Amino acid sequence: MMTGNSRQVTSAQQDCHPELLQLVERHRKHQFQKPIADFNQRAFQQAEQQWLAHGGPLILDSGCGVGDSTRFLAEQHPDHLVMGLDRSVHRLQRQRPDLPANALLLRTDLVDFWRLAASAGWQPDRHFLFYPNPYPKPSQLSRRFHAHPVFPAMVTLSKQLEARSNWKIYLQELQTGLAAYGIHSLIEPIEADSPAVSAFERKYRASQQPLWKLITQS
Repeated sequence: MMTGNSRQVTSAQQDCHPELLQLVERHRKHQFQKPIADFNQRAFQQAEQQWLAHGGPLILDSGCGVGDSTRFLAEQHPDHLVMGLDRSVHRLQRQRPDLPANALLLRTDLVDFWRLAASAGWQPDRHFLFYPNPYPKPSQLSRRFHAHPVFPAMVTLSKQLEARSNWKIYLQELQTGLAAYGIHSLIEPIEADSPAVSAFERKYRASQQPLWKLITQS
């Protein structure tokens, strides 16, 4: 049996951050003005070309790491183009060589890519966010995607969002942020006997950590 020593998330924060909705509303009213980096613009142009060449529906796998989750999703959805997005060259270079033909891995910063996709009117069939960095310190709230200025762009990308985390508070905050946009969601535990979607999920399971997923309800 596989064992692990991955640490559970610890935080002084024991509930949703009291300033969460204040930040969500602030970012909703004020457009994010940070310039788009050139390498992210090039990555987005490559993604557009690949999607056009594929000709089918799209799935985004944001923060794909080494690409295991992208591979998993591509195998589960053979008619879709599955784009795995990650900013780490090191992680992407660790991908296995057997990537399905309907999968694409791209180095890009999600903050820029999501804004470009939203501006272009992209509507992926589904959007997956597996185990994002939770930034668990209360002082790090603004670094979590739901409290970040990019959140208004993120919520436009798909009506079908699934996020997973080993810190339930992260998903509860995401659920609160989505509700501010009129998007309802459900949080439920991930069954231990279900297929692991990513390297992080395998690691957390080996350490016997409880895991949760959020799924939007259209």
